[in-house]
Amino acid sequence: MAELYTMKHACDYSGLAYETLKFYCNQGLVPNMKRDKNNRRIFDEKDLRWIKDLSCLKRCNMSIEEMKYYLELCLQGPSSITERKKMLATKRNELLQQIDELNTSIEYIDWKQELYDDFQSGKKPYISNLVP
Repeated sequence: MAELYTMKHACDYSGLAYETLKFYCNQGLVPNMKRDKNNRRIFDEKDLRWIKDLSCLKRCNMSIEEMKYYLELCLQGPSSITERKKMLATKRNELLQQIDELNTSIEYIDWKQELYDDFQSGKKPYISNLVP
């Protein structure tokens, strides 16, 4: 018989908060949900791997609806691989755009910090667009 794991173990393994995993289970995002004799959720190895995937999908900014659709596609088997690849490619492009935006913000902060260093050292006179 396969080893079964508790919610706590699944949370530790996946990095999800207990409340998040419980919410995902209640939303039907963990298929074939199993329970022990005390009606507590339990998970097998396949569940743990899927829950870890859910954790990644969450970090990819997938909405619950998108995650449900992705799960629906996964449950269809190989026939839905093309659609799944398309979904993931879209998320990848969105993440790359966010990286670009973050890099632009970091460049601005670095420029501002250098400018402030120049003001503090007397290398440049203080000029403000806000203060007359």
